[in-house]
Amino acid sequence: MGQERWRRVGSTLWRVVAVWAVSTLTMLVLAGILPDFKLQSDDGDSATRIAVTAALGAGAFGVLSAVVWPLLVRALLLVPALVLGLLAFFLNGSLLLVALRLIPEGRGEVGVETAVVVAAVMSAVASATGGALAVRDDDAYRRRLYRLADRRRRRRSDRAEERSGGPVTPGTVFIQLDGVGHDVLRDAVDKGLMPTVAGWLGEGKGGATHRLTPWRTDWSSQTGASQLGILHGSNHDVPAFRWYEKDTGEVMVSNRPASAAELQRRAIERTGDGGLLTVDGASRGNLFSGGAEQLALVLSIAARRGKENRSRAGYFAYFSDPANAVRTALSFVAEVFREIGESTRARVKRRRPRVGRGGLYPFIRAFATVVERDVVVAAVIGDMLAGRSAVYADLVAYDEVAHHSGPTGPDVEKVLARLDRSLALLAQVAEHAPRAYRIVLLSDHGQSPGETFRARYGLTLGDLVRAGCGLPVPRRAPRTHSGAEARATVRAALRRPVEEGADERRPARRAEPIVLASGNLGLVSFPDVPHRMTREEIDRRHPALLPTLANHPGIGFLLVRSAERGPVVLGARGVEVYLAEEPADLGPLADFGPGALEAVRRTDGFPHTADIMVNSWYDPVEGEVLAFEEQVGSHGGLGGAQARPFLLSPLALSEPVAPGQELVGAEQVHHVLRCWLGEDLGPEVPVADVRPAGAENPQVTACEAVAEAAVPVDDSPRNAPGGTAFAAADTAVQDKTH
Repeated sequence: MGQERWRRVGSTLWRVVAVWAVSTLTMLVLAGILPDFKLQSDDGDSATRIAVTAALGAGAFGVLSAVVWPLLVRALLLVPALVLGLLAFFLNGSLLLVALRLIPEGRGEVGVETAVVVAAVMSAVASATGGALAVRDDDAYRRRLYRLADRRRRRRSDRAEERSGGPVTPGTVFIQLDGVGHDVLRDAVDKGLMPTVAGWLGEGKGGATHRLTPWRTDWSSQTGASQLGILHGSNHDVPAFRWYEKDTGEVMVSNRPASAAELQRRAIERTGDGGLLTVDGASRGNLFSGGAEQLALVLSIAARRGKENRSRAGYFAYFSDPANAVRTALSFVAEVFREIGESTRARVKRRRPRVGRGGLYPFIRAFATVVERDVVVAAVIGDMLAGRSAVYADLVAYDEVAHHSGPTGPDVEKVLARLDRSLALLAQVAEHAPRAYRIVLLSDHGQSPGETFRARYGLTLGDLVRAGCGLPVPRRAPRTHSGAEARATVRAALRRPVEEGADERRPARRAEPIVLASGNLGLVSFPDVPHRMTREEIDRRHPALLPTLANHPGIGFLLVRSAERGPVVLGARGVEVYLAEEPADLGPLADFGPGALEAVRRTDGFPHTADIMVNSWYDPVEGEVLAFEEQVGSHGGLGGAQARPFLLSPLALSEPVAPGQELVGAEQVHHVLRCWLGEDLGPEVPVADVRPAGAENPQVTACEAVAEAAVPVDDSPRNAPGGTAFAAADTAVQDKTH
């Protein structure tokens, strides 16, 4: 309590000094403009003396306004409101005249009429300055939201119980911390950067209210695949962040609105269900809607035209409040200068690895860490105050900064600390909501550190492919484009087309290979061949290509398909692993940890898997990968922390996985979240009987079915998750929620 009290005192003093300085400057400007307002003697004074006089006058006026003004207003309460409004100007001017009389040696002088004008201007400037500083203060911001919450709670709580005929069942808020890996969250808690999360885990004075569970992503460890699977229950045929589809001749990009809309349509068609949020849900700041009716900042609808497009509605709703606009604008400017300072220090200290952080990046970072965060958090608060049943929101701040600064270090630690304050705000607002809320915190993937492929070898993956095909290679390696979500969100907010470059449009020369990058995952496609090329076809056309790629020190392994023996993983020195068989030796996959074989095997079955799938080198000791994009913190393939996100859930909800097992894949996370929404419907909903494949007990709840379908930690391929169990569990919960 002592530290918090001193922090409030320091914040108050800072605001007082800032308002005083601005008022002094205002008085100096007015003295220079108005002929009968002066702050110097008749013989003239030095600039320093004039400034001191202005400071004394501004200080005296501020003190009188703070002390005398409330007493005058109280004494004039019996005066009619209109008369008091007119008197206010003259009273304010009178206070200024008194303040100038208090200046030593009578250097302050002003006419009566001018005093009214000067006092009005100074009061307006001081009020605006104080208000601007107050809205940046978390305590003032919370108090304002609490007042709003109390008013809404009184209006809504009775109506909610009338509609339901009884007490309101708990709602669920899912907050996705984009790109925050399990180990990063754990380290942040241990360092004291995230006290709110630490309190949920019982590392404060109280007991634990949440449990922390790691889970494992699919091969495509990026937001497009993970969030589609989490929200819509299927990420089938999403092999990477971006990929080329031969049947349409187009490049799909997960953060392109048109592509996101198509991926969402395919997932709904495959599952036959609208998504996780179809029942009284809200989707905020996501790539996909999840079937929610309430939408804001959702990329899959950003391509729509007309009134039905609600993707930008959150911005208008948020910035319609002047206090919100001022708070966010000031924080935005501060974040731009913070990024410029941090990148300058990185260059001066010659930190490695490092990527370019100039151009528009400081503004993109500020958008992700300030604007997007504030708008999404405000939208979630509105959903909680409205009593919605389920809310899913994505905060991309950490992911954007980690791409350019690395997954660990001072830059991202500051971001994590600010995200924790947002979580604290949500937890406190939940106390005022018309229904109880369970806050579930999760991530869609982690990030793995390491320098870029281009920085280490002086060429891009595209250059290496062209060399293997015998095509000319540019002397200077071109920069690849980042796949960060924030860039596309900015473009969507500004109504600009979300295009990343020439490599993401139709190829100009169909005989040349298309090479795309998704973090440390690369995809090579030959557009002039309508089907997925076999290993034998590739060898006949470009006999040096596969050996060149497989034996390069920056490449971990390749996936191609053999016409004779099916999918095969290629490593250096001629190592081959055939996935259609049960290999005794995993070859290059062994270094990539548990589940690598099954993840690669699953991706091989996708209709739009590239002719050649390339995973970068990985150091299992340091946890480093080589990104094919310009990122020093990357994700998208296999290797390290990028494939190990987390799920932080309240103890009141059932365990997401049985002891000794782990969650594998975004689709399985979807089933767990759907199960929890079914639990929130309360005891009046009958529990469905589900018998997953291989289960001996026919009386199994939906959540137990998911747990039994989970993969044992020893990751034996024979114990991989079964689709029948998932389908049974999902059907049971859909029956409950619909």
